[in-house]
Amino acid sequence: MAVLTAFGAFVMTLIGGLVAQHIGDRRHLVLGLAAGLMLGVVGFDLLPEALDVQADHVFGVPAALLMFVAGFLSLHIVERSVAIHRAHEGEYAAHTHTHGAAPAAPGEPVKGIGLTAASALVGHSVMDGFAIGAAFQAGSTVGLVVAIAVIAHDFADGFNTYTITRLYGNGRGRALVLLGCDAIAPVVGAAITLAFTIPPGALGLYLGFFAGFLLYLATSDILPEAHSPHPSRSTLLCTVAGCAVMWLVIGLAD
Repeated sequence: MAVLTAFGAFVMTLIGGLVAQHIGDRRHLVLGLAAGLMLGVVGFDLLPEALDVQADHVFGVPAALLMFVAGFLSLHIVERSVAIHRAHEGEYAAHTHTHGAAPAAPGEPVKGIGLTAASALVGHSVMDGFAIGAAFQAGSTVGLVVAIAVIAHDFADGFNTYTITRLYGNGRGRALVLLGCDAIAPVVGAAITLAFTIPPGALGLYLGFFAGFLLYLATSDILPEAHSPHPSRSTLLCTVAGCAVMWLVIGLAD
C-alpha cells in the first residue's frame, strides 16, 4: 500500500516539473495550498501521533518534540550548506538571462549550484517516500494524511527541481533526468520500509523528526516562494484552506 501510494508522489513530481515549462500566473496559489496541507499534517496528525507512540521524556521535554526540533534544524543546516536557498532566490530575483540560459556570471560553478540544489531535493524526496512507508506502519490514517502532504508538496519539488537546474545554465535534458530521479525517489523510499518494521518507540521519534522536516519545507521554502512575486491575500487564503482540508480529512479518517 505504501509503495502504491508513493506512485502518487511520483506522478505529482512529474506534473510539477512539466508545469514548470508552461506555468501561468497561478503557481503561487498551488504553493500556498500545498504549504497549508503540510502545516495541517504537522499540527493535526504527525505531532499528536508521535507523542502518543513515543511517551519518553528527556530532561523534561518529550523525546518526540526534541526530534521535531532536530528535524527542523537538520534540514535548515543542510540547505544552508548546499545553498538551496540561493538557488530558490534566483527564481524570483532579477536576472538578465532568458529561457534557462546561464546567469550574468556564467561558468561551471554556477551550473554546479543548480545541480547540487536539485540533487538535494532528490535526496529529501527519498525521505518523503520513507515517511509514507513509516506512517503506514503507524496506521492507515497516519499513512493517508502523510501521503496527502507529501503528494501536495511534491508538485513544488518537481517544479523546483526542473526550474533550479535550468536556471543555472544546465540543459533541458539534464533537467529532465534530475526531474525523473526526483519523481522515482519517493517510490524508492517507500520500498525501503517494506524490508523491516520500525519499533513503535523509534517510529514515534521518526514521526516527530519528519514533522520538523515538513514544517521547515512549508515555512522556509514553499511559503516564501509562494508570497514573493504576488500580493499575499489570495495565497494566504489558499494556505488557510489547505489547513482546513487536512483538518477535515483527519477528522473523517478518524
